[in-house]
Amino acid sequence: MVCMVSRSGRELQRYNSSGGRQVVGCIPYRYKEDIDGNVSNELEVLVVSSQKGQALMFPKGGWELDESVEEAACRESLEEAGVTGIIQHELGQWNFISKRHGIYYEGHMFPLLVKEQLELWPEKDLRRRIWMNVAEAREVCQHWWMKEALDILVKRLTLQQNKNI
Repeated sequence: MVCMVSRSGRELQRYNSSGGRQVVGCIPYRYKEDIDGNVSNELEVLVVSSQKGQALMFPKGGWELDESVEEAACRESLEEAGVTGIIQHELGQWNFISKRHGIYYEGHMFPLLVKEQLELWPEKDLRRRIWMNVAEAREVCQHWWMKEALDILVKRLTLQQNKNI
């Protein structure tokens, strides 16, 4: 059973030593399938719109005290994008300035190999989700640090594919 309500409030929010929020996100990805269900090597990633506008990015949100960083990443992907899957090794950690508050936030990003895409999810009425290729996602993503995480993911997956050849 999947929880169909997003967490809200900041009571359990984690903060870094300078008072900035600690946020966690995922890059949901899959390999494109043809009409017959054959999987290709073409990578697709899932972006979501921001709650308050049309900006596109990867699912991310606050890391809370009662969850691991991986649990937070999976929760955000479920809440914002309606996908579940296999969380993989962290892509990295970035410090970036919050546009709203002008202080440094700490962002962690993970790859999420998507295994299920839900028809109903907590923020379905608040966000759009769009599968696109890596070049398109890199172009439309609003955050430099998420673009860097995407580059790391692509490099990691390319290295894995080359090992399997």
